[in-house]
Amino acid sequence: MAETIAAPVSNPVSERSPPAGRKQVDSALLNNRLVQVGAGIILILTLLAIAAPTLTRIGVLHEPIHQDTNGLDADGMPRPPSAHYLLGTDNLGRDVLSRVVYGARVSLTIGTAAMLTATLIGVTVGLVAGFYGGKLDLGLMRFTDMNLSLPAILLAIAFAGLMDGKVVHLHPAWLHWSFLDIRLQRGMVSVFLIIGFVCWPGMVRVIRGQVLSIRERDFVQAARALGASDARLISRHILPNVLPTVIVLAAMNTANTIMLEAGLGYLGIGVPPPAPTWGGMIADGQPYFIAAPLIVIAPGLAIVITVLAFNLLGQGLQEALDPKHHP
Repeated sequence: MAETIAAPVSNPVSERSPPAGRKQVDSALLNNRLVQVGAGIILILTLLAIAAPTLTRIGVLHEPIHQDTNGLDADGMPRPPSAHYLLGTDNLGRDVLSRVVYGARVSLTIGTAAMLTATLIGVTVGLVAGFYGGKLDLGLMRFTDMNLSLPAILLAIAFAGLMDGKVVHLHPAWLHWSFLDIRLQRGMVSVFLIIGFVCWPGMVRVIRGQVLSIRERDFVQAARALGASDARLISRHILPNVLPTVIVLAAMNTANTIMLEAGLGYLGIGVPPPAPTWGGMIADGQPYFIAAPLIVIAPGLAIVITVLAFNLLGQGLQEALDPKHHP
């Protein structure tokens, strides 16, 4: 899952692209069909997620956690699609469509936050390892390889297992500094941190490879000869040139984080109920798949469409930002 990383964008751009080159990239982004389709789907999902509370207030959507007394038939089974419930109800009489839309709020929020966390860690480790090299590079890359050798879902399960409500004291026992106490409990923050902490290793190797190449370029050597500090070399010369690769990897990684969040929700260790999550909906609806297949199909399609959209966006960005694809 988290190990699936797109190929790096080749031929890093210069530190300051000329206006003509920037216009060329902008034109390539706007005209790329993959970017258009992927960004369009993501925009629609984001707008639906943002507008969900408003749609509920005006009566377009039902409350996602409301268990309607008429939501089950006489035999206690979920109701099929109807004018009142467009996608039917689940095993507790809750509207499936509303839960899918509200589930987008959870998945997009956690997926984006986890992607930012993984990107921050991965880019930092990759920059430091590639720029300084030596024993620091060796140590960081062996630690990265160790994380890559373990399946991301297993690491996430292990971390999630620690979220049992226990309070961790970050101070000596004889000091009553309650503000340094952290309660380990499941929630959106803990889930996106867990996913972010297990999704960063795949990005490191790509960023490190780019940095190893760029740091030997003439403009970097010239800046070093003029007395530029390491921090300035990294922030002003190295980072801008790996930024196109970072953007592509971030888009691809968002698809991975969303899948991982759905996997944790399916296993019952994601965001706890009653918050609607796509993975949790699939798990809850499995026993009723024959009688009410939309309970499983609807959130499953939502996951597929969202992951596909981010993959299309990442592939389109790679084509648009790669100079080899420009005439």
